[in-house]
Amino acid sequence: MDKLLRFNTISEYNAFNNIITRHPLVSVIDFSKADERTGSRINVGFYAILLKDVKCGDITYGRRTYDYQEGTLVFLAPGQVAGIDNKGVFYQPKGHALVFHPDLIHGTSLGRHIQDYTFFGYQSNEALHLSERERSIVLDYFSKINYELEQSIDKHSKRLIVANIELLLDYCVRFYDRQFITRDHVHKGVLERFENLLNNYFESEKPQTIGLPSVAYCADELNLSPNYFGDLVKKETGKTAQEYIQSKLIDMAKEKIFDTNKTVSQIAYELGFKYPQHFARVFKQRVGRTPLEFRMLN
Repeated sequence: MDKLLRFNTISEYNAFNNIITRHPLVSVIDFSKADERTGSRINVGFYAILLKDVKCGDITYGRRTYDYQEGTLVFLAPGQVAGIDNKGVFYQPKGHALVFHPDLIHGTSLGRHIQDYTFFGYQSNEALHLSERERSIVLDYFSKINYELEQSIDKHSKRLIVANIELLLDYCVRFYDRQFITRDHVHKGVLERFENLLNNYFESEKPQTIGLPSVAYCADELNLSPNYFGDLVKKETGKTAQEYIQSKLIDMAKEKIFDTNKTVSQIAYELGFKYPQHFARVFKQRVGRTPLEFRMLN
C-alpha cells in the first residue's frame, strides 16, 4: 500500500468518489457510487467522518493498523493520513461519509470550539463502534445535511448545515461516553498499565535522562493517541492525565523527602526536574507546603 492520494479540496474527493459537488466546502459521500478500488492511503485537507459498511481490509493510521469492522465511525482532521490495506484486492466501497472544509466553520460557534471534539485526534484503533440505533442517528444527520445541499444555496444554508454538523458531533460525544462505559474492562487495564508505567519510570534512570514523563510519552508507550488517552483517564479518574502524572510525582516526592540524607535539589534531579525551584513550586502548589517544610513537619 505505497500509493498516497492527496485531497486538498472537497471537489477533489467528490470526483474520486463519483459525487457531484453541490457545495465547495461540504459534501455527503455515498461510497456505493464510487468505482471499485484497491487499498491506498489518503491525506485529507478537511474534516472527514467515515462510516463504511463493507469489510475491505485493515485501516491504517500512522504506524498502526485496525481491523475495520462494518458500522464503525472514524474521524479524520485536516492533514491526517489514513488508508486501507487489503493486499491489492479490488473491492466495491460501501457506506457514507461527511466531509467539510475548515473554511466552512470559520466565524461560527463550531469553528470556535472544534478542538473540543478530541476524537478528531484519535487513532483508528480508537474508532467509535456504533449500535444500530446510533448508526441510524448518524445517517439521519448525514441525510439532513445532504437535503440542504440539494437545495439552492441561500442565506440560511450555511447556518443550517453547520448547526447539523455540530449536533452530530455532540451526539458522537455522547456515543463515545457510552463506549467508555461499555468498554470499561478494557480501560481498567489501560489505567493499570499506566500506573505500572509511571512506577517503572520513576524507579529507573529515565527521569534523569529524559526528564518528567509527558502525557504524549505515556500515551505512546500505551499505544494510544494523546487525545484518546487523556479523555479515557479523565472519564475514569476525574483527573486529567497531566494531573494524574503530577499526583504520582508528588507521591514519589513525599517518599524521597523522608530520606534526610538527600537534599531537595538531589530529589528534584532524581524526579526529572531541571531546576529545584520548579520542583519546590510544584510541590507547594499540590501539598500546600514547601519540600523542606513538609520534611520538618513529618
